[in-house]
Amino acid sequence: MTKILMVCLGNICRSPVAEGVLKHKLHQNKIEAFVDSAGTSGWHDGEQPDARSIHNAKLNGINISAQKSRKVTPNDFIEFDYIFAMDEQNYNNLLQICAPQYHHKIAMILNISYPGKNLNVPDPYYTTDGFQEVFDLLDKACDDIIHQLFKS
Repeated sequence: MTKILMVCLGNICRSPVAEGVLKHKLHQNKIEAFVDSAGTSGWHDGEQPDARSIHNAKLNGINISAQKSRKVTPNDFIEFDYIFAMDEQNYNNLLQICAPQYHHKIAMILNISYPGKNLNVPDPYYTTDGFQEVFDLLDKACDDIIHQLFKS
């Protein structure tokens, strides 16, 4: 079974949404895969996603309220087939903390939709209105993940 990990900094805004959206789309398409999310920081270990992310995801028909934040572990690089970073900072952090033989598993998530552009999913944490933009970017990326990884 394919295993996919979504990664941002605190695992409370972007990566939980990416996890929730991809799980939802996989279920809709009757595709079996394991999806999880984590953060490079561990600052929010054990916490629910940010209330604004939960609210915005719910407005878009996705329930992420049961998720709990966790930090990326060394075992994640072994266990997961694909590790999608939400931005360049976390992409570089992932490369620094994993063994070189696993670097090929790590990619910036928006490169799925916009190859070679290295675009960041903006962190909405310090905004009041960035959550829908994040959802929309991740919604498209998750469609493209399904198309490229499971239907090509």
